[in-house]
Amino acid sequence: MGDPRRLKKKFKKPRHPYQKDRIMEELEFIGKYGLRNKREFWKMRSTLGRWREIARQSRTLPEDRAKEVQQTLIQKLIRLGILENDATFDDVLNLTVEDILRRRLQTQVHERGLSKTIYHARQLINHKHIQVGNKRIAAPSYLVKREEEELISFAPTSPFSTK
Repeated sequence: MGDPRRLKKKFKKPRHPYQKDRIMEELEFIGKYGLRNKREFWKMRSTLGRWREIARQSRTLPEDRAKEVQQTLIQKLIRLGILENDATFDDVLNLTVEDILRRRLQTQVHERGLSKTIYHARQLINHKHIQVGNKRIAAPSYLVKREEEELISFAPTSPFSTK
């Protein structure tokens, strides 16, 4: 039968493997946001890079098409909660990896006070004690949309939920 598709990496490794400043920065983010390994950080950094690449390429398009692409990208980032409602196009190019890491489900669970530590939040999510709306999500890297923020809670069958 074979594989149904060709799997591709969703991140790019750093070009130089041993740069002390970069390694220390990565370790700081791993500790602060409870990431499992550097690969998770690289995925978020690659996602940000793709959004910034779209923003840069849109400047070379004809004006009407550029406006359409820019508005689509800004609306997507506003819906994800990465940008504010009054954001401009220049704000897309000023985004950092930390802006994306703050929107992860793991971080949101910890900030809402549902867990004692950021690592406890990760364990709750992996063990399916957390739901967003009526849907259980077992991926700590899930990017929480703005309208889903208030819907984060314990699953009804979880021993942590208050009945």
